[in-house]
Amino acid sequence: MARIEHIEVTVLASGTIQPSKLVSVGAQASGRIVTLHVTLGDQVQRGALIAEIDPSAQKNALENAQAVLDQERAQRLSRQAALKAAELAFRRAQVTVAREATSQADYETAKASFQGLRADLAALDAQIRQAVIAVDTARVNLGYTKVVAPIDGTVIAIVAPEGQTVNAVQAAPTIVKLADLSTMTIKAQISEADVTRVHAGQKVYFTILGTPEHRYETILRAVEPAPESMSTDTSATPGGAAAASGPMSAAGYYDGLFDVPNPDLALRPAMTAEVHIVLAEAAQALVIPAAALGEALPDAQRTVRVAADGRVETRSIRVGINNRVEAQVLSGLSAGERVIVSDAVATAAAKP
Repeated sequence: MARIEHIEVTVLASGTIQPSKLVSVGAQASGRIVTLHVTLGDQVQRGALIAEIDPSAQKNALENAQAVLDQERAQRLSRQAALKAAELAFRRAQVTVAREATSQADYETAKASFQGLRADLAALDAQIRQAVIAVDTARVNLGYTKVVAPIDGTVIAIVAPEGQTVNAVQAAPTIVKLADLSTMTIKAQISEADVTRVHAGQKVYFTILGTPEHRYETILRAVEPAPESMSTDTSATPGGAAAASGPMSAAGYYDGLFDVPNPDLALRPAMTAEVHIVLAEAAQALVIPAAALGEALPDAQRTVRVAADGRVETRSIRVGINNRVEAQVLSGLSAGERVIVSDAVATAAAKP
């Protein structure tokens, strides 16, 4: 029977729900975690203290760098006084040699002593600058023993518990993972058979297993140009170009990305979403079962058999959206008319 209802054509995809922002908070200092200030599920603000690493080594390094700087500055004061005395001696030698009251050799000695001490002072100035940098570096390293949150978020994983020793020599070890759960990103796997019909800006809705009756609606933000397997670097694998072509030959799905607000935090990381990408839709449309459509005619027309007054007649109708389950009728039928979907139904309808 022809009836009025909503009809749509969608691409079905399986999606994974992820936080819009996910940060692995790591340690840039090596040592034992003496205090962990957060627990799983805590909500933290940017700049909040996450963990403290034993600062003993970093404090010693800072004190040592400061002592070197103090020593260099003390040496400079001593050399500066010596330079002043050498400068006065050189000035006197300039006057006396002009009056031939001092030998040329004494004059050259005073001059060399003055220039040498001036060069020593310049070298000390450079060493002091290096010592200042060393102190600043040691102070920064000491600051790294206090690990702070880089974003506002929720603690969704604790990787290194209190008491564990972390080594930041080669890479920053992760202590906790922070996620912004206020907005979630869904990554939907779109089949290569459907991806050519999908583009950014299309309407999307999805459901989750826990509440299949609730539908989340949003807009498709992007479709990634290549499958995720292409992000793996295979250039160094044995076999050269042939090996590198492996991921492409195995590719079958492209990721579609879209975001949805999560004010009640009902959506959680790693949940599975059943995603529908809407290609076409019509509200309050006249629809019939797609199985009732008969021969295809020009101008998007199809034949249907209609039962009325104990007889069956063949009629041409103009069809709009067809999702292979139901078809939209643009003209040729009215709501309530009975269409035939099988020969058995047609025979029964024709009996007096």
